[in-house]
Amino acid sequence: MKVKKDNYLITDDKNNIDIEYVIYNLHKTYWGKHRKREAIIRSIENSIFISLFYNMKQIGFSRIVTDNATFAWIADVFVDEKYRGRGLGKWLVKNTINHPDIKDIELQLLKTKDAHGLYERFGFTKDDVSDCLTRRKCNLD
Repeated sequence: MKVKKDNYLITDDKNNIDIEYVIYNLHKTYWGKHRKREAIIRSIENSIFISLFYNMKQIGFSRIVTDNATFAWIADVFVDEKYRGRGLGKWLVKNTINHPDIKDIELQLLKTKDAHGLYERFGFTKDDVSDCLTRRKCNLD
């Protein structure tokens, strides 16, 4: 997948990721600050990941954990703070949930403490039990 807009690029090409940049920025987040480097690398290797670039410099990232049939978990979404406020987070989320491998999957989940408004724009709703957001209410009965 490659999507371009002006000097920005979103891609899932594994040859383009700046793994050191991603590790550094995940260690700055509330959810990834305690993750070991090796765990971050392994999680990326075993997921679909999407990189956001400006002039081929990585400035954002998201990751999808999926069975490619019924379930997709959106994780580790971030945009470099220097590039926020330009709609890039929305663009990254839009392209993440519309990734060709998961766009038709009915159950898409994610968890956030502070970005509910961003994800609700894309049809995610808050779970009553936790901070999990789902794109479709899961009936566990």
